[in-house]
Amino acid sequence: MSRSVLFALGSLLSLSICSFATPPITVDCDAGQSLSRTISKLDKLSPATVKVTGACTEFVVIDGFNNLTLKGMQGANLQQPAANPKSSSYLLSIRASRSVTVSGFAIHSQPSIFSSVGIGGGSTDIVLQNVTTEGSWGVVIYEASQVWLVKVKTNLTSGFAAISAFDKSDVHIVDSVMQRPADSNFDAGLFVASGHVTIQGSTIRDMQFAMDIVSGGSVDLVNFDANASGVDVTIDNPSGKNFYGALVSDSSSLNISSAKLHINNAGQPWGGDTGAVFVDNGSTLNTAASLVVTGSQGEGVTVSNNSHAQFGGSSITGSAHGGLVVTNLSTATADPTNPLTVISGNGTDLFCDSRSQIAGALNIANAATVQCNNLIPGVYENLP
Repeated sequence: MSRSVLFALGSLLSLSICSFATPPITVDCDAGQSLSRTISKLDKLSPATVKVTGACTEFVVIDGFNNLTLKGMQGANLQQPAANPKSSSYLLSIRASRSVTVSGFAIHSQPSIFSSVGIGGGSTDIVLQNVTTEGSWGVVIYEASQVWLVKVKTNLTSGFAAISAFDKSDVHIVDSVMQRPADSNFDAGLFVASGHVTIQGSTIRDMQFAMDIVSGGSVDLVNFDANASGVDVTIDNPSGKNFYGALVSDSSSLNISSAKLHINNAGQPWGGDTGAVFVDNGSTLNTAASLVVTGSQGEGVTVSNNSHAQFGGSSITGSAHGGLVVTNLSTATADPTNPLTVISGNGTDLFCDSRSQIAGALNIANAATVQCNNLIPGVYENLP
């Protein structure tokens, strides 16, 4: 068979497939139509696009779908109904699904349920884009699911965390905002417990724990999306309610590389271990030149309880208490870089207790006040 015949057959097959493509389905909730009923009638294994208008007051479950797109048109929103006969935990629940995209919705939940959005059951290739959540817990990703959050804004008014990653889930966050009204509750912007999050171009505002990374969780700041509007991540605390910019605990890690992390006005005036970054209980902080801490009310960076921090050109300035504080069998190292790591203008620039060590003192610039007997000029002690 000639190449021209094969090409003609291929073109005919493509046209035939396109001719049988399912047209988009429109749901008008203001006209009494139901998004959840529409979804329940779809073939879960066939690609489908549902366009939604109006206010949908209902719980929505996407379970076992492949190639489903929910597109909220201008003004589309999902609201929690007064009754919850199935005791649903999420207003929008996505489970055991693949290649699902939800875009253009405002999602409003109440304190009576766990979270606005839940994505679990090993779901993969799930995308939330141009979505706003307001209410309880924001977005929860669990059970080894894989999710992209692009231009997602979470306004946390109840519950603990704006965005959460549990159970070895893998989450990419781009150009997003995590915030809540300033109050005295203990809340987290990004809560990562045994999950992995890669983030860029985002802001966390007025959270007591801006990043809470525990139980072997990890967060990477990387410029990974060429289409993103922003690169750097900012933790800002205009209300002064913050305790930790980033709390990294229990064998967890915070890795800051090609996307910078700016932490402003973190911690509390009474100090303690509050501050911009607290690395605790066998955890690690790797910053290269990409951590910028300014004006911490507490400490700048505290490394405690058999933990380690690696610097290479970062900046810690203007902390009311310690700049770099290393305690309880912990270590910190400043690598030789250009520019040098700047630690200056803090209450005490460098502090370590008798059982801890700061190495690479020659690679730290402008440290004027030092309380550390185990301060090593180079990265290592003299080697044989």
